[in-house]
Amino acid sequence: MIRIMKAGRVTAAVLAAGAVTALAGAPAQAATAPSATAGWTADLSTVDNDDVNVTDAGGALTLTDAAWHRTERVFAGSEGSLTTAEHKLGSPSNRVSAELTADTPRGTSVDVDVRGRTGVNDWTEWTPAGTTLKSTVSEVQVRISLHSTTDGVRPSVKSVALSADSVPQANALAASTALTYKIYATREGLTGQTTANGHVITSRDHFVALPSGRGLSGKGSGTYTVRVCKTDGSRCEYAPVWDVGPWNTKDDYWNPASVRAEFKDLPQGQPEAYAAYHNGYNGGRDDLGYKVGNPAGIDLADGVFYDGLGMSDNGNVNVTYLWTGSDKTGVVSTAGDPMNVRASASTSAAIKGLAANYAKVNIECYVEGDTVAGKFGTTNIWDRIGPNNYVSDTYVQTGSDSPVAPHC
Repeated sequence: MIRIMKAGRVTAAVLAAGAVTALAGAPAQAATAPSATAGWTADLSTVDNDDVNVTDAGGALTLTDAAWHRTERVFAGSEGSLTTAEHKLGSPSNRVSAELTADTPRGTSVDVDVRGRTGVNDWTEWTPAGTTLKSTVSEVQVRISLHSTTDGVRPSVKSVALSADSVPQANALAASTALTYKIYATREGLTGQTTANGHVITSRDHFVALPSGRGLSGKGSGTYTVRVCKTDGSRCEYAPVWDVGPWNTKDDYWNPASVRAEFKDLPQGQPEAYAAYHNGYNGGRDDLGYKVGNPAGIDLADGVFYDGLGMSDNGNVNVTYLWTGSDKTGVVSTAGDPMNVRASASTSAAIKGLAANYAKVNIECYVEGDTVAGKFGTTNIWDRIGPNNYVSDTYVQTGSDSPVAPHC
């Protein structure tokens, strides 16, 4: 990630993890790194529905509204982001570095993150430019995020030059069963406000917020999806990550210390807000300096909170970060409303929760059951997407007409 806080025009070269140099009005000193295998320049002029509060201003990318406060806890400044189109690399690589030219007045900053495609529906987490990806990839996307702490003050990005190479996978995360942690959850609410990915929150909405942009899905996408369940396992919802919060903005607490962006001394799976609230960690404050009022590590939209889980108050839930696993995947595709998750492969089986539209679910295995006519035809195939959690395959886009997972 590139985060420049210098006043004035800067040129920053990011060629290796932690190698960031920014000088006002002068080129950066280049760091030593392996030879790049591919080079290209990010298109900053194409702003579409996947982008949030940014615009092309005379060939430079800047904030559209320099006083847009995405959350009620932010009283000044603004933010926005642009996600580039997918870019095919000349050869497989596991690192993308960035050279950024930008005007960054005092109190503004710019981040550059990258991710790589690992399958039809699958991507690595968003990773700061210059650090290694989870695996070697042949196709990448770049996300350029602009930040300001003062109303009316904007950073301006002139160009982002990119290159790809391969380095030893020192911090690679091994494919495994998706990680699950018990986390304190709060209800997000905020109907009518806008999430970090540009989605306008509706009544009884179905998404979640995590305190890091590393697992933030694009609008209308469930690339990063969680399974959130009551602690007794009686009800679950599969919901996409569409917002950043509730407290921190760079606390990917589900990752090990070797990968975690901040608060590396905390145990894996423990949100900083929990440590701040219960143990006075960081003076009891989050990464923005606000006093932490509860130990929440996830926010649930009203539809997840009330309808998916049947919760009546904030409390502990079991959260599975589905993209950290290695199961086959599929994307839930309905007419808009979430679909019922059943206890077995039958339309009359007990309802165990919901799977939101766009959610990317892990398919553990499949069974034959009731025949269902739906979005992708008529089938008697049902996918097991969690313990005693089944959905009809006719509402799951897998990229194949045949089952993608083994028989249960």
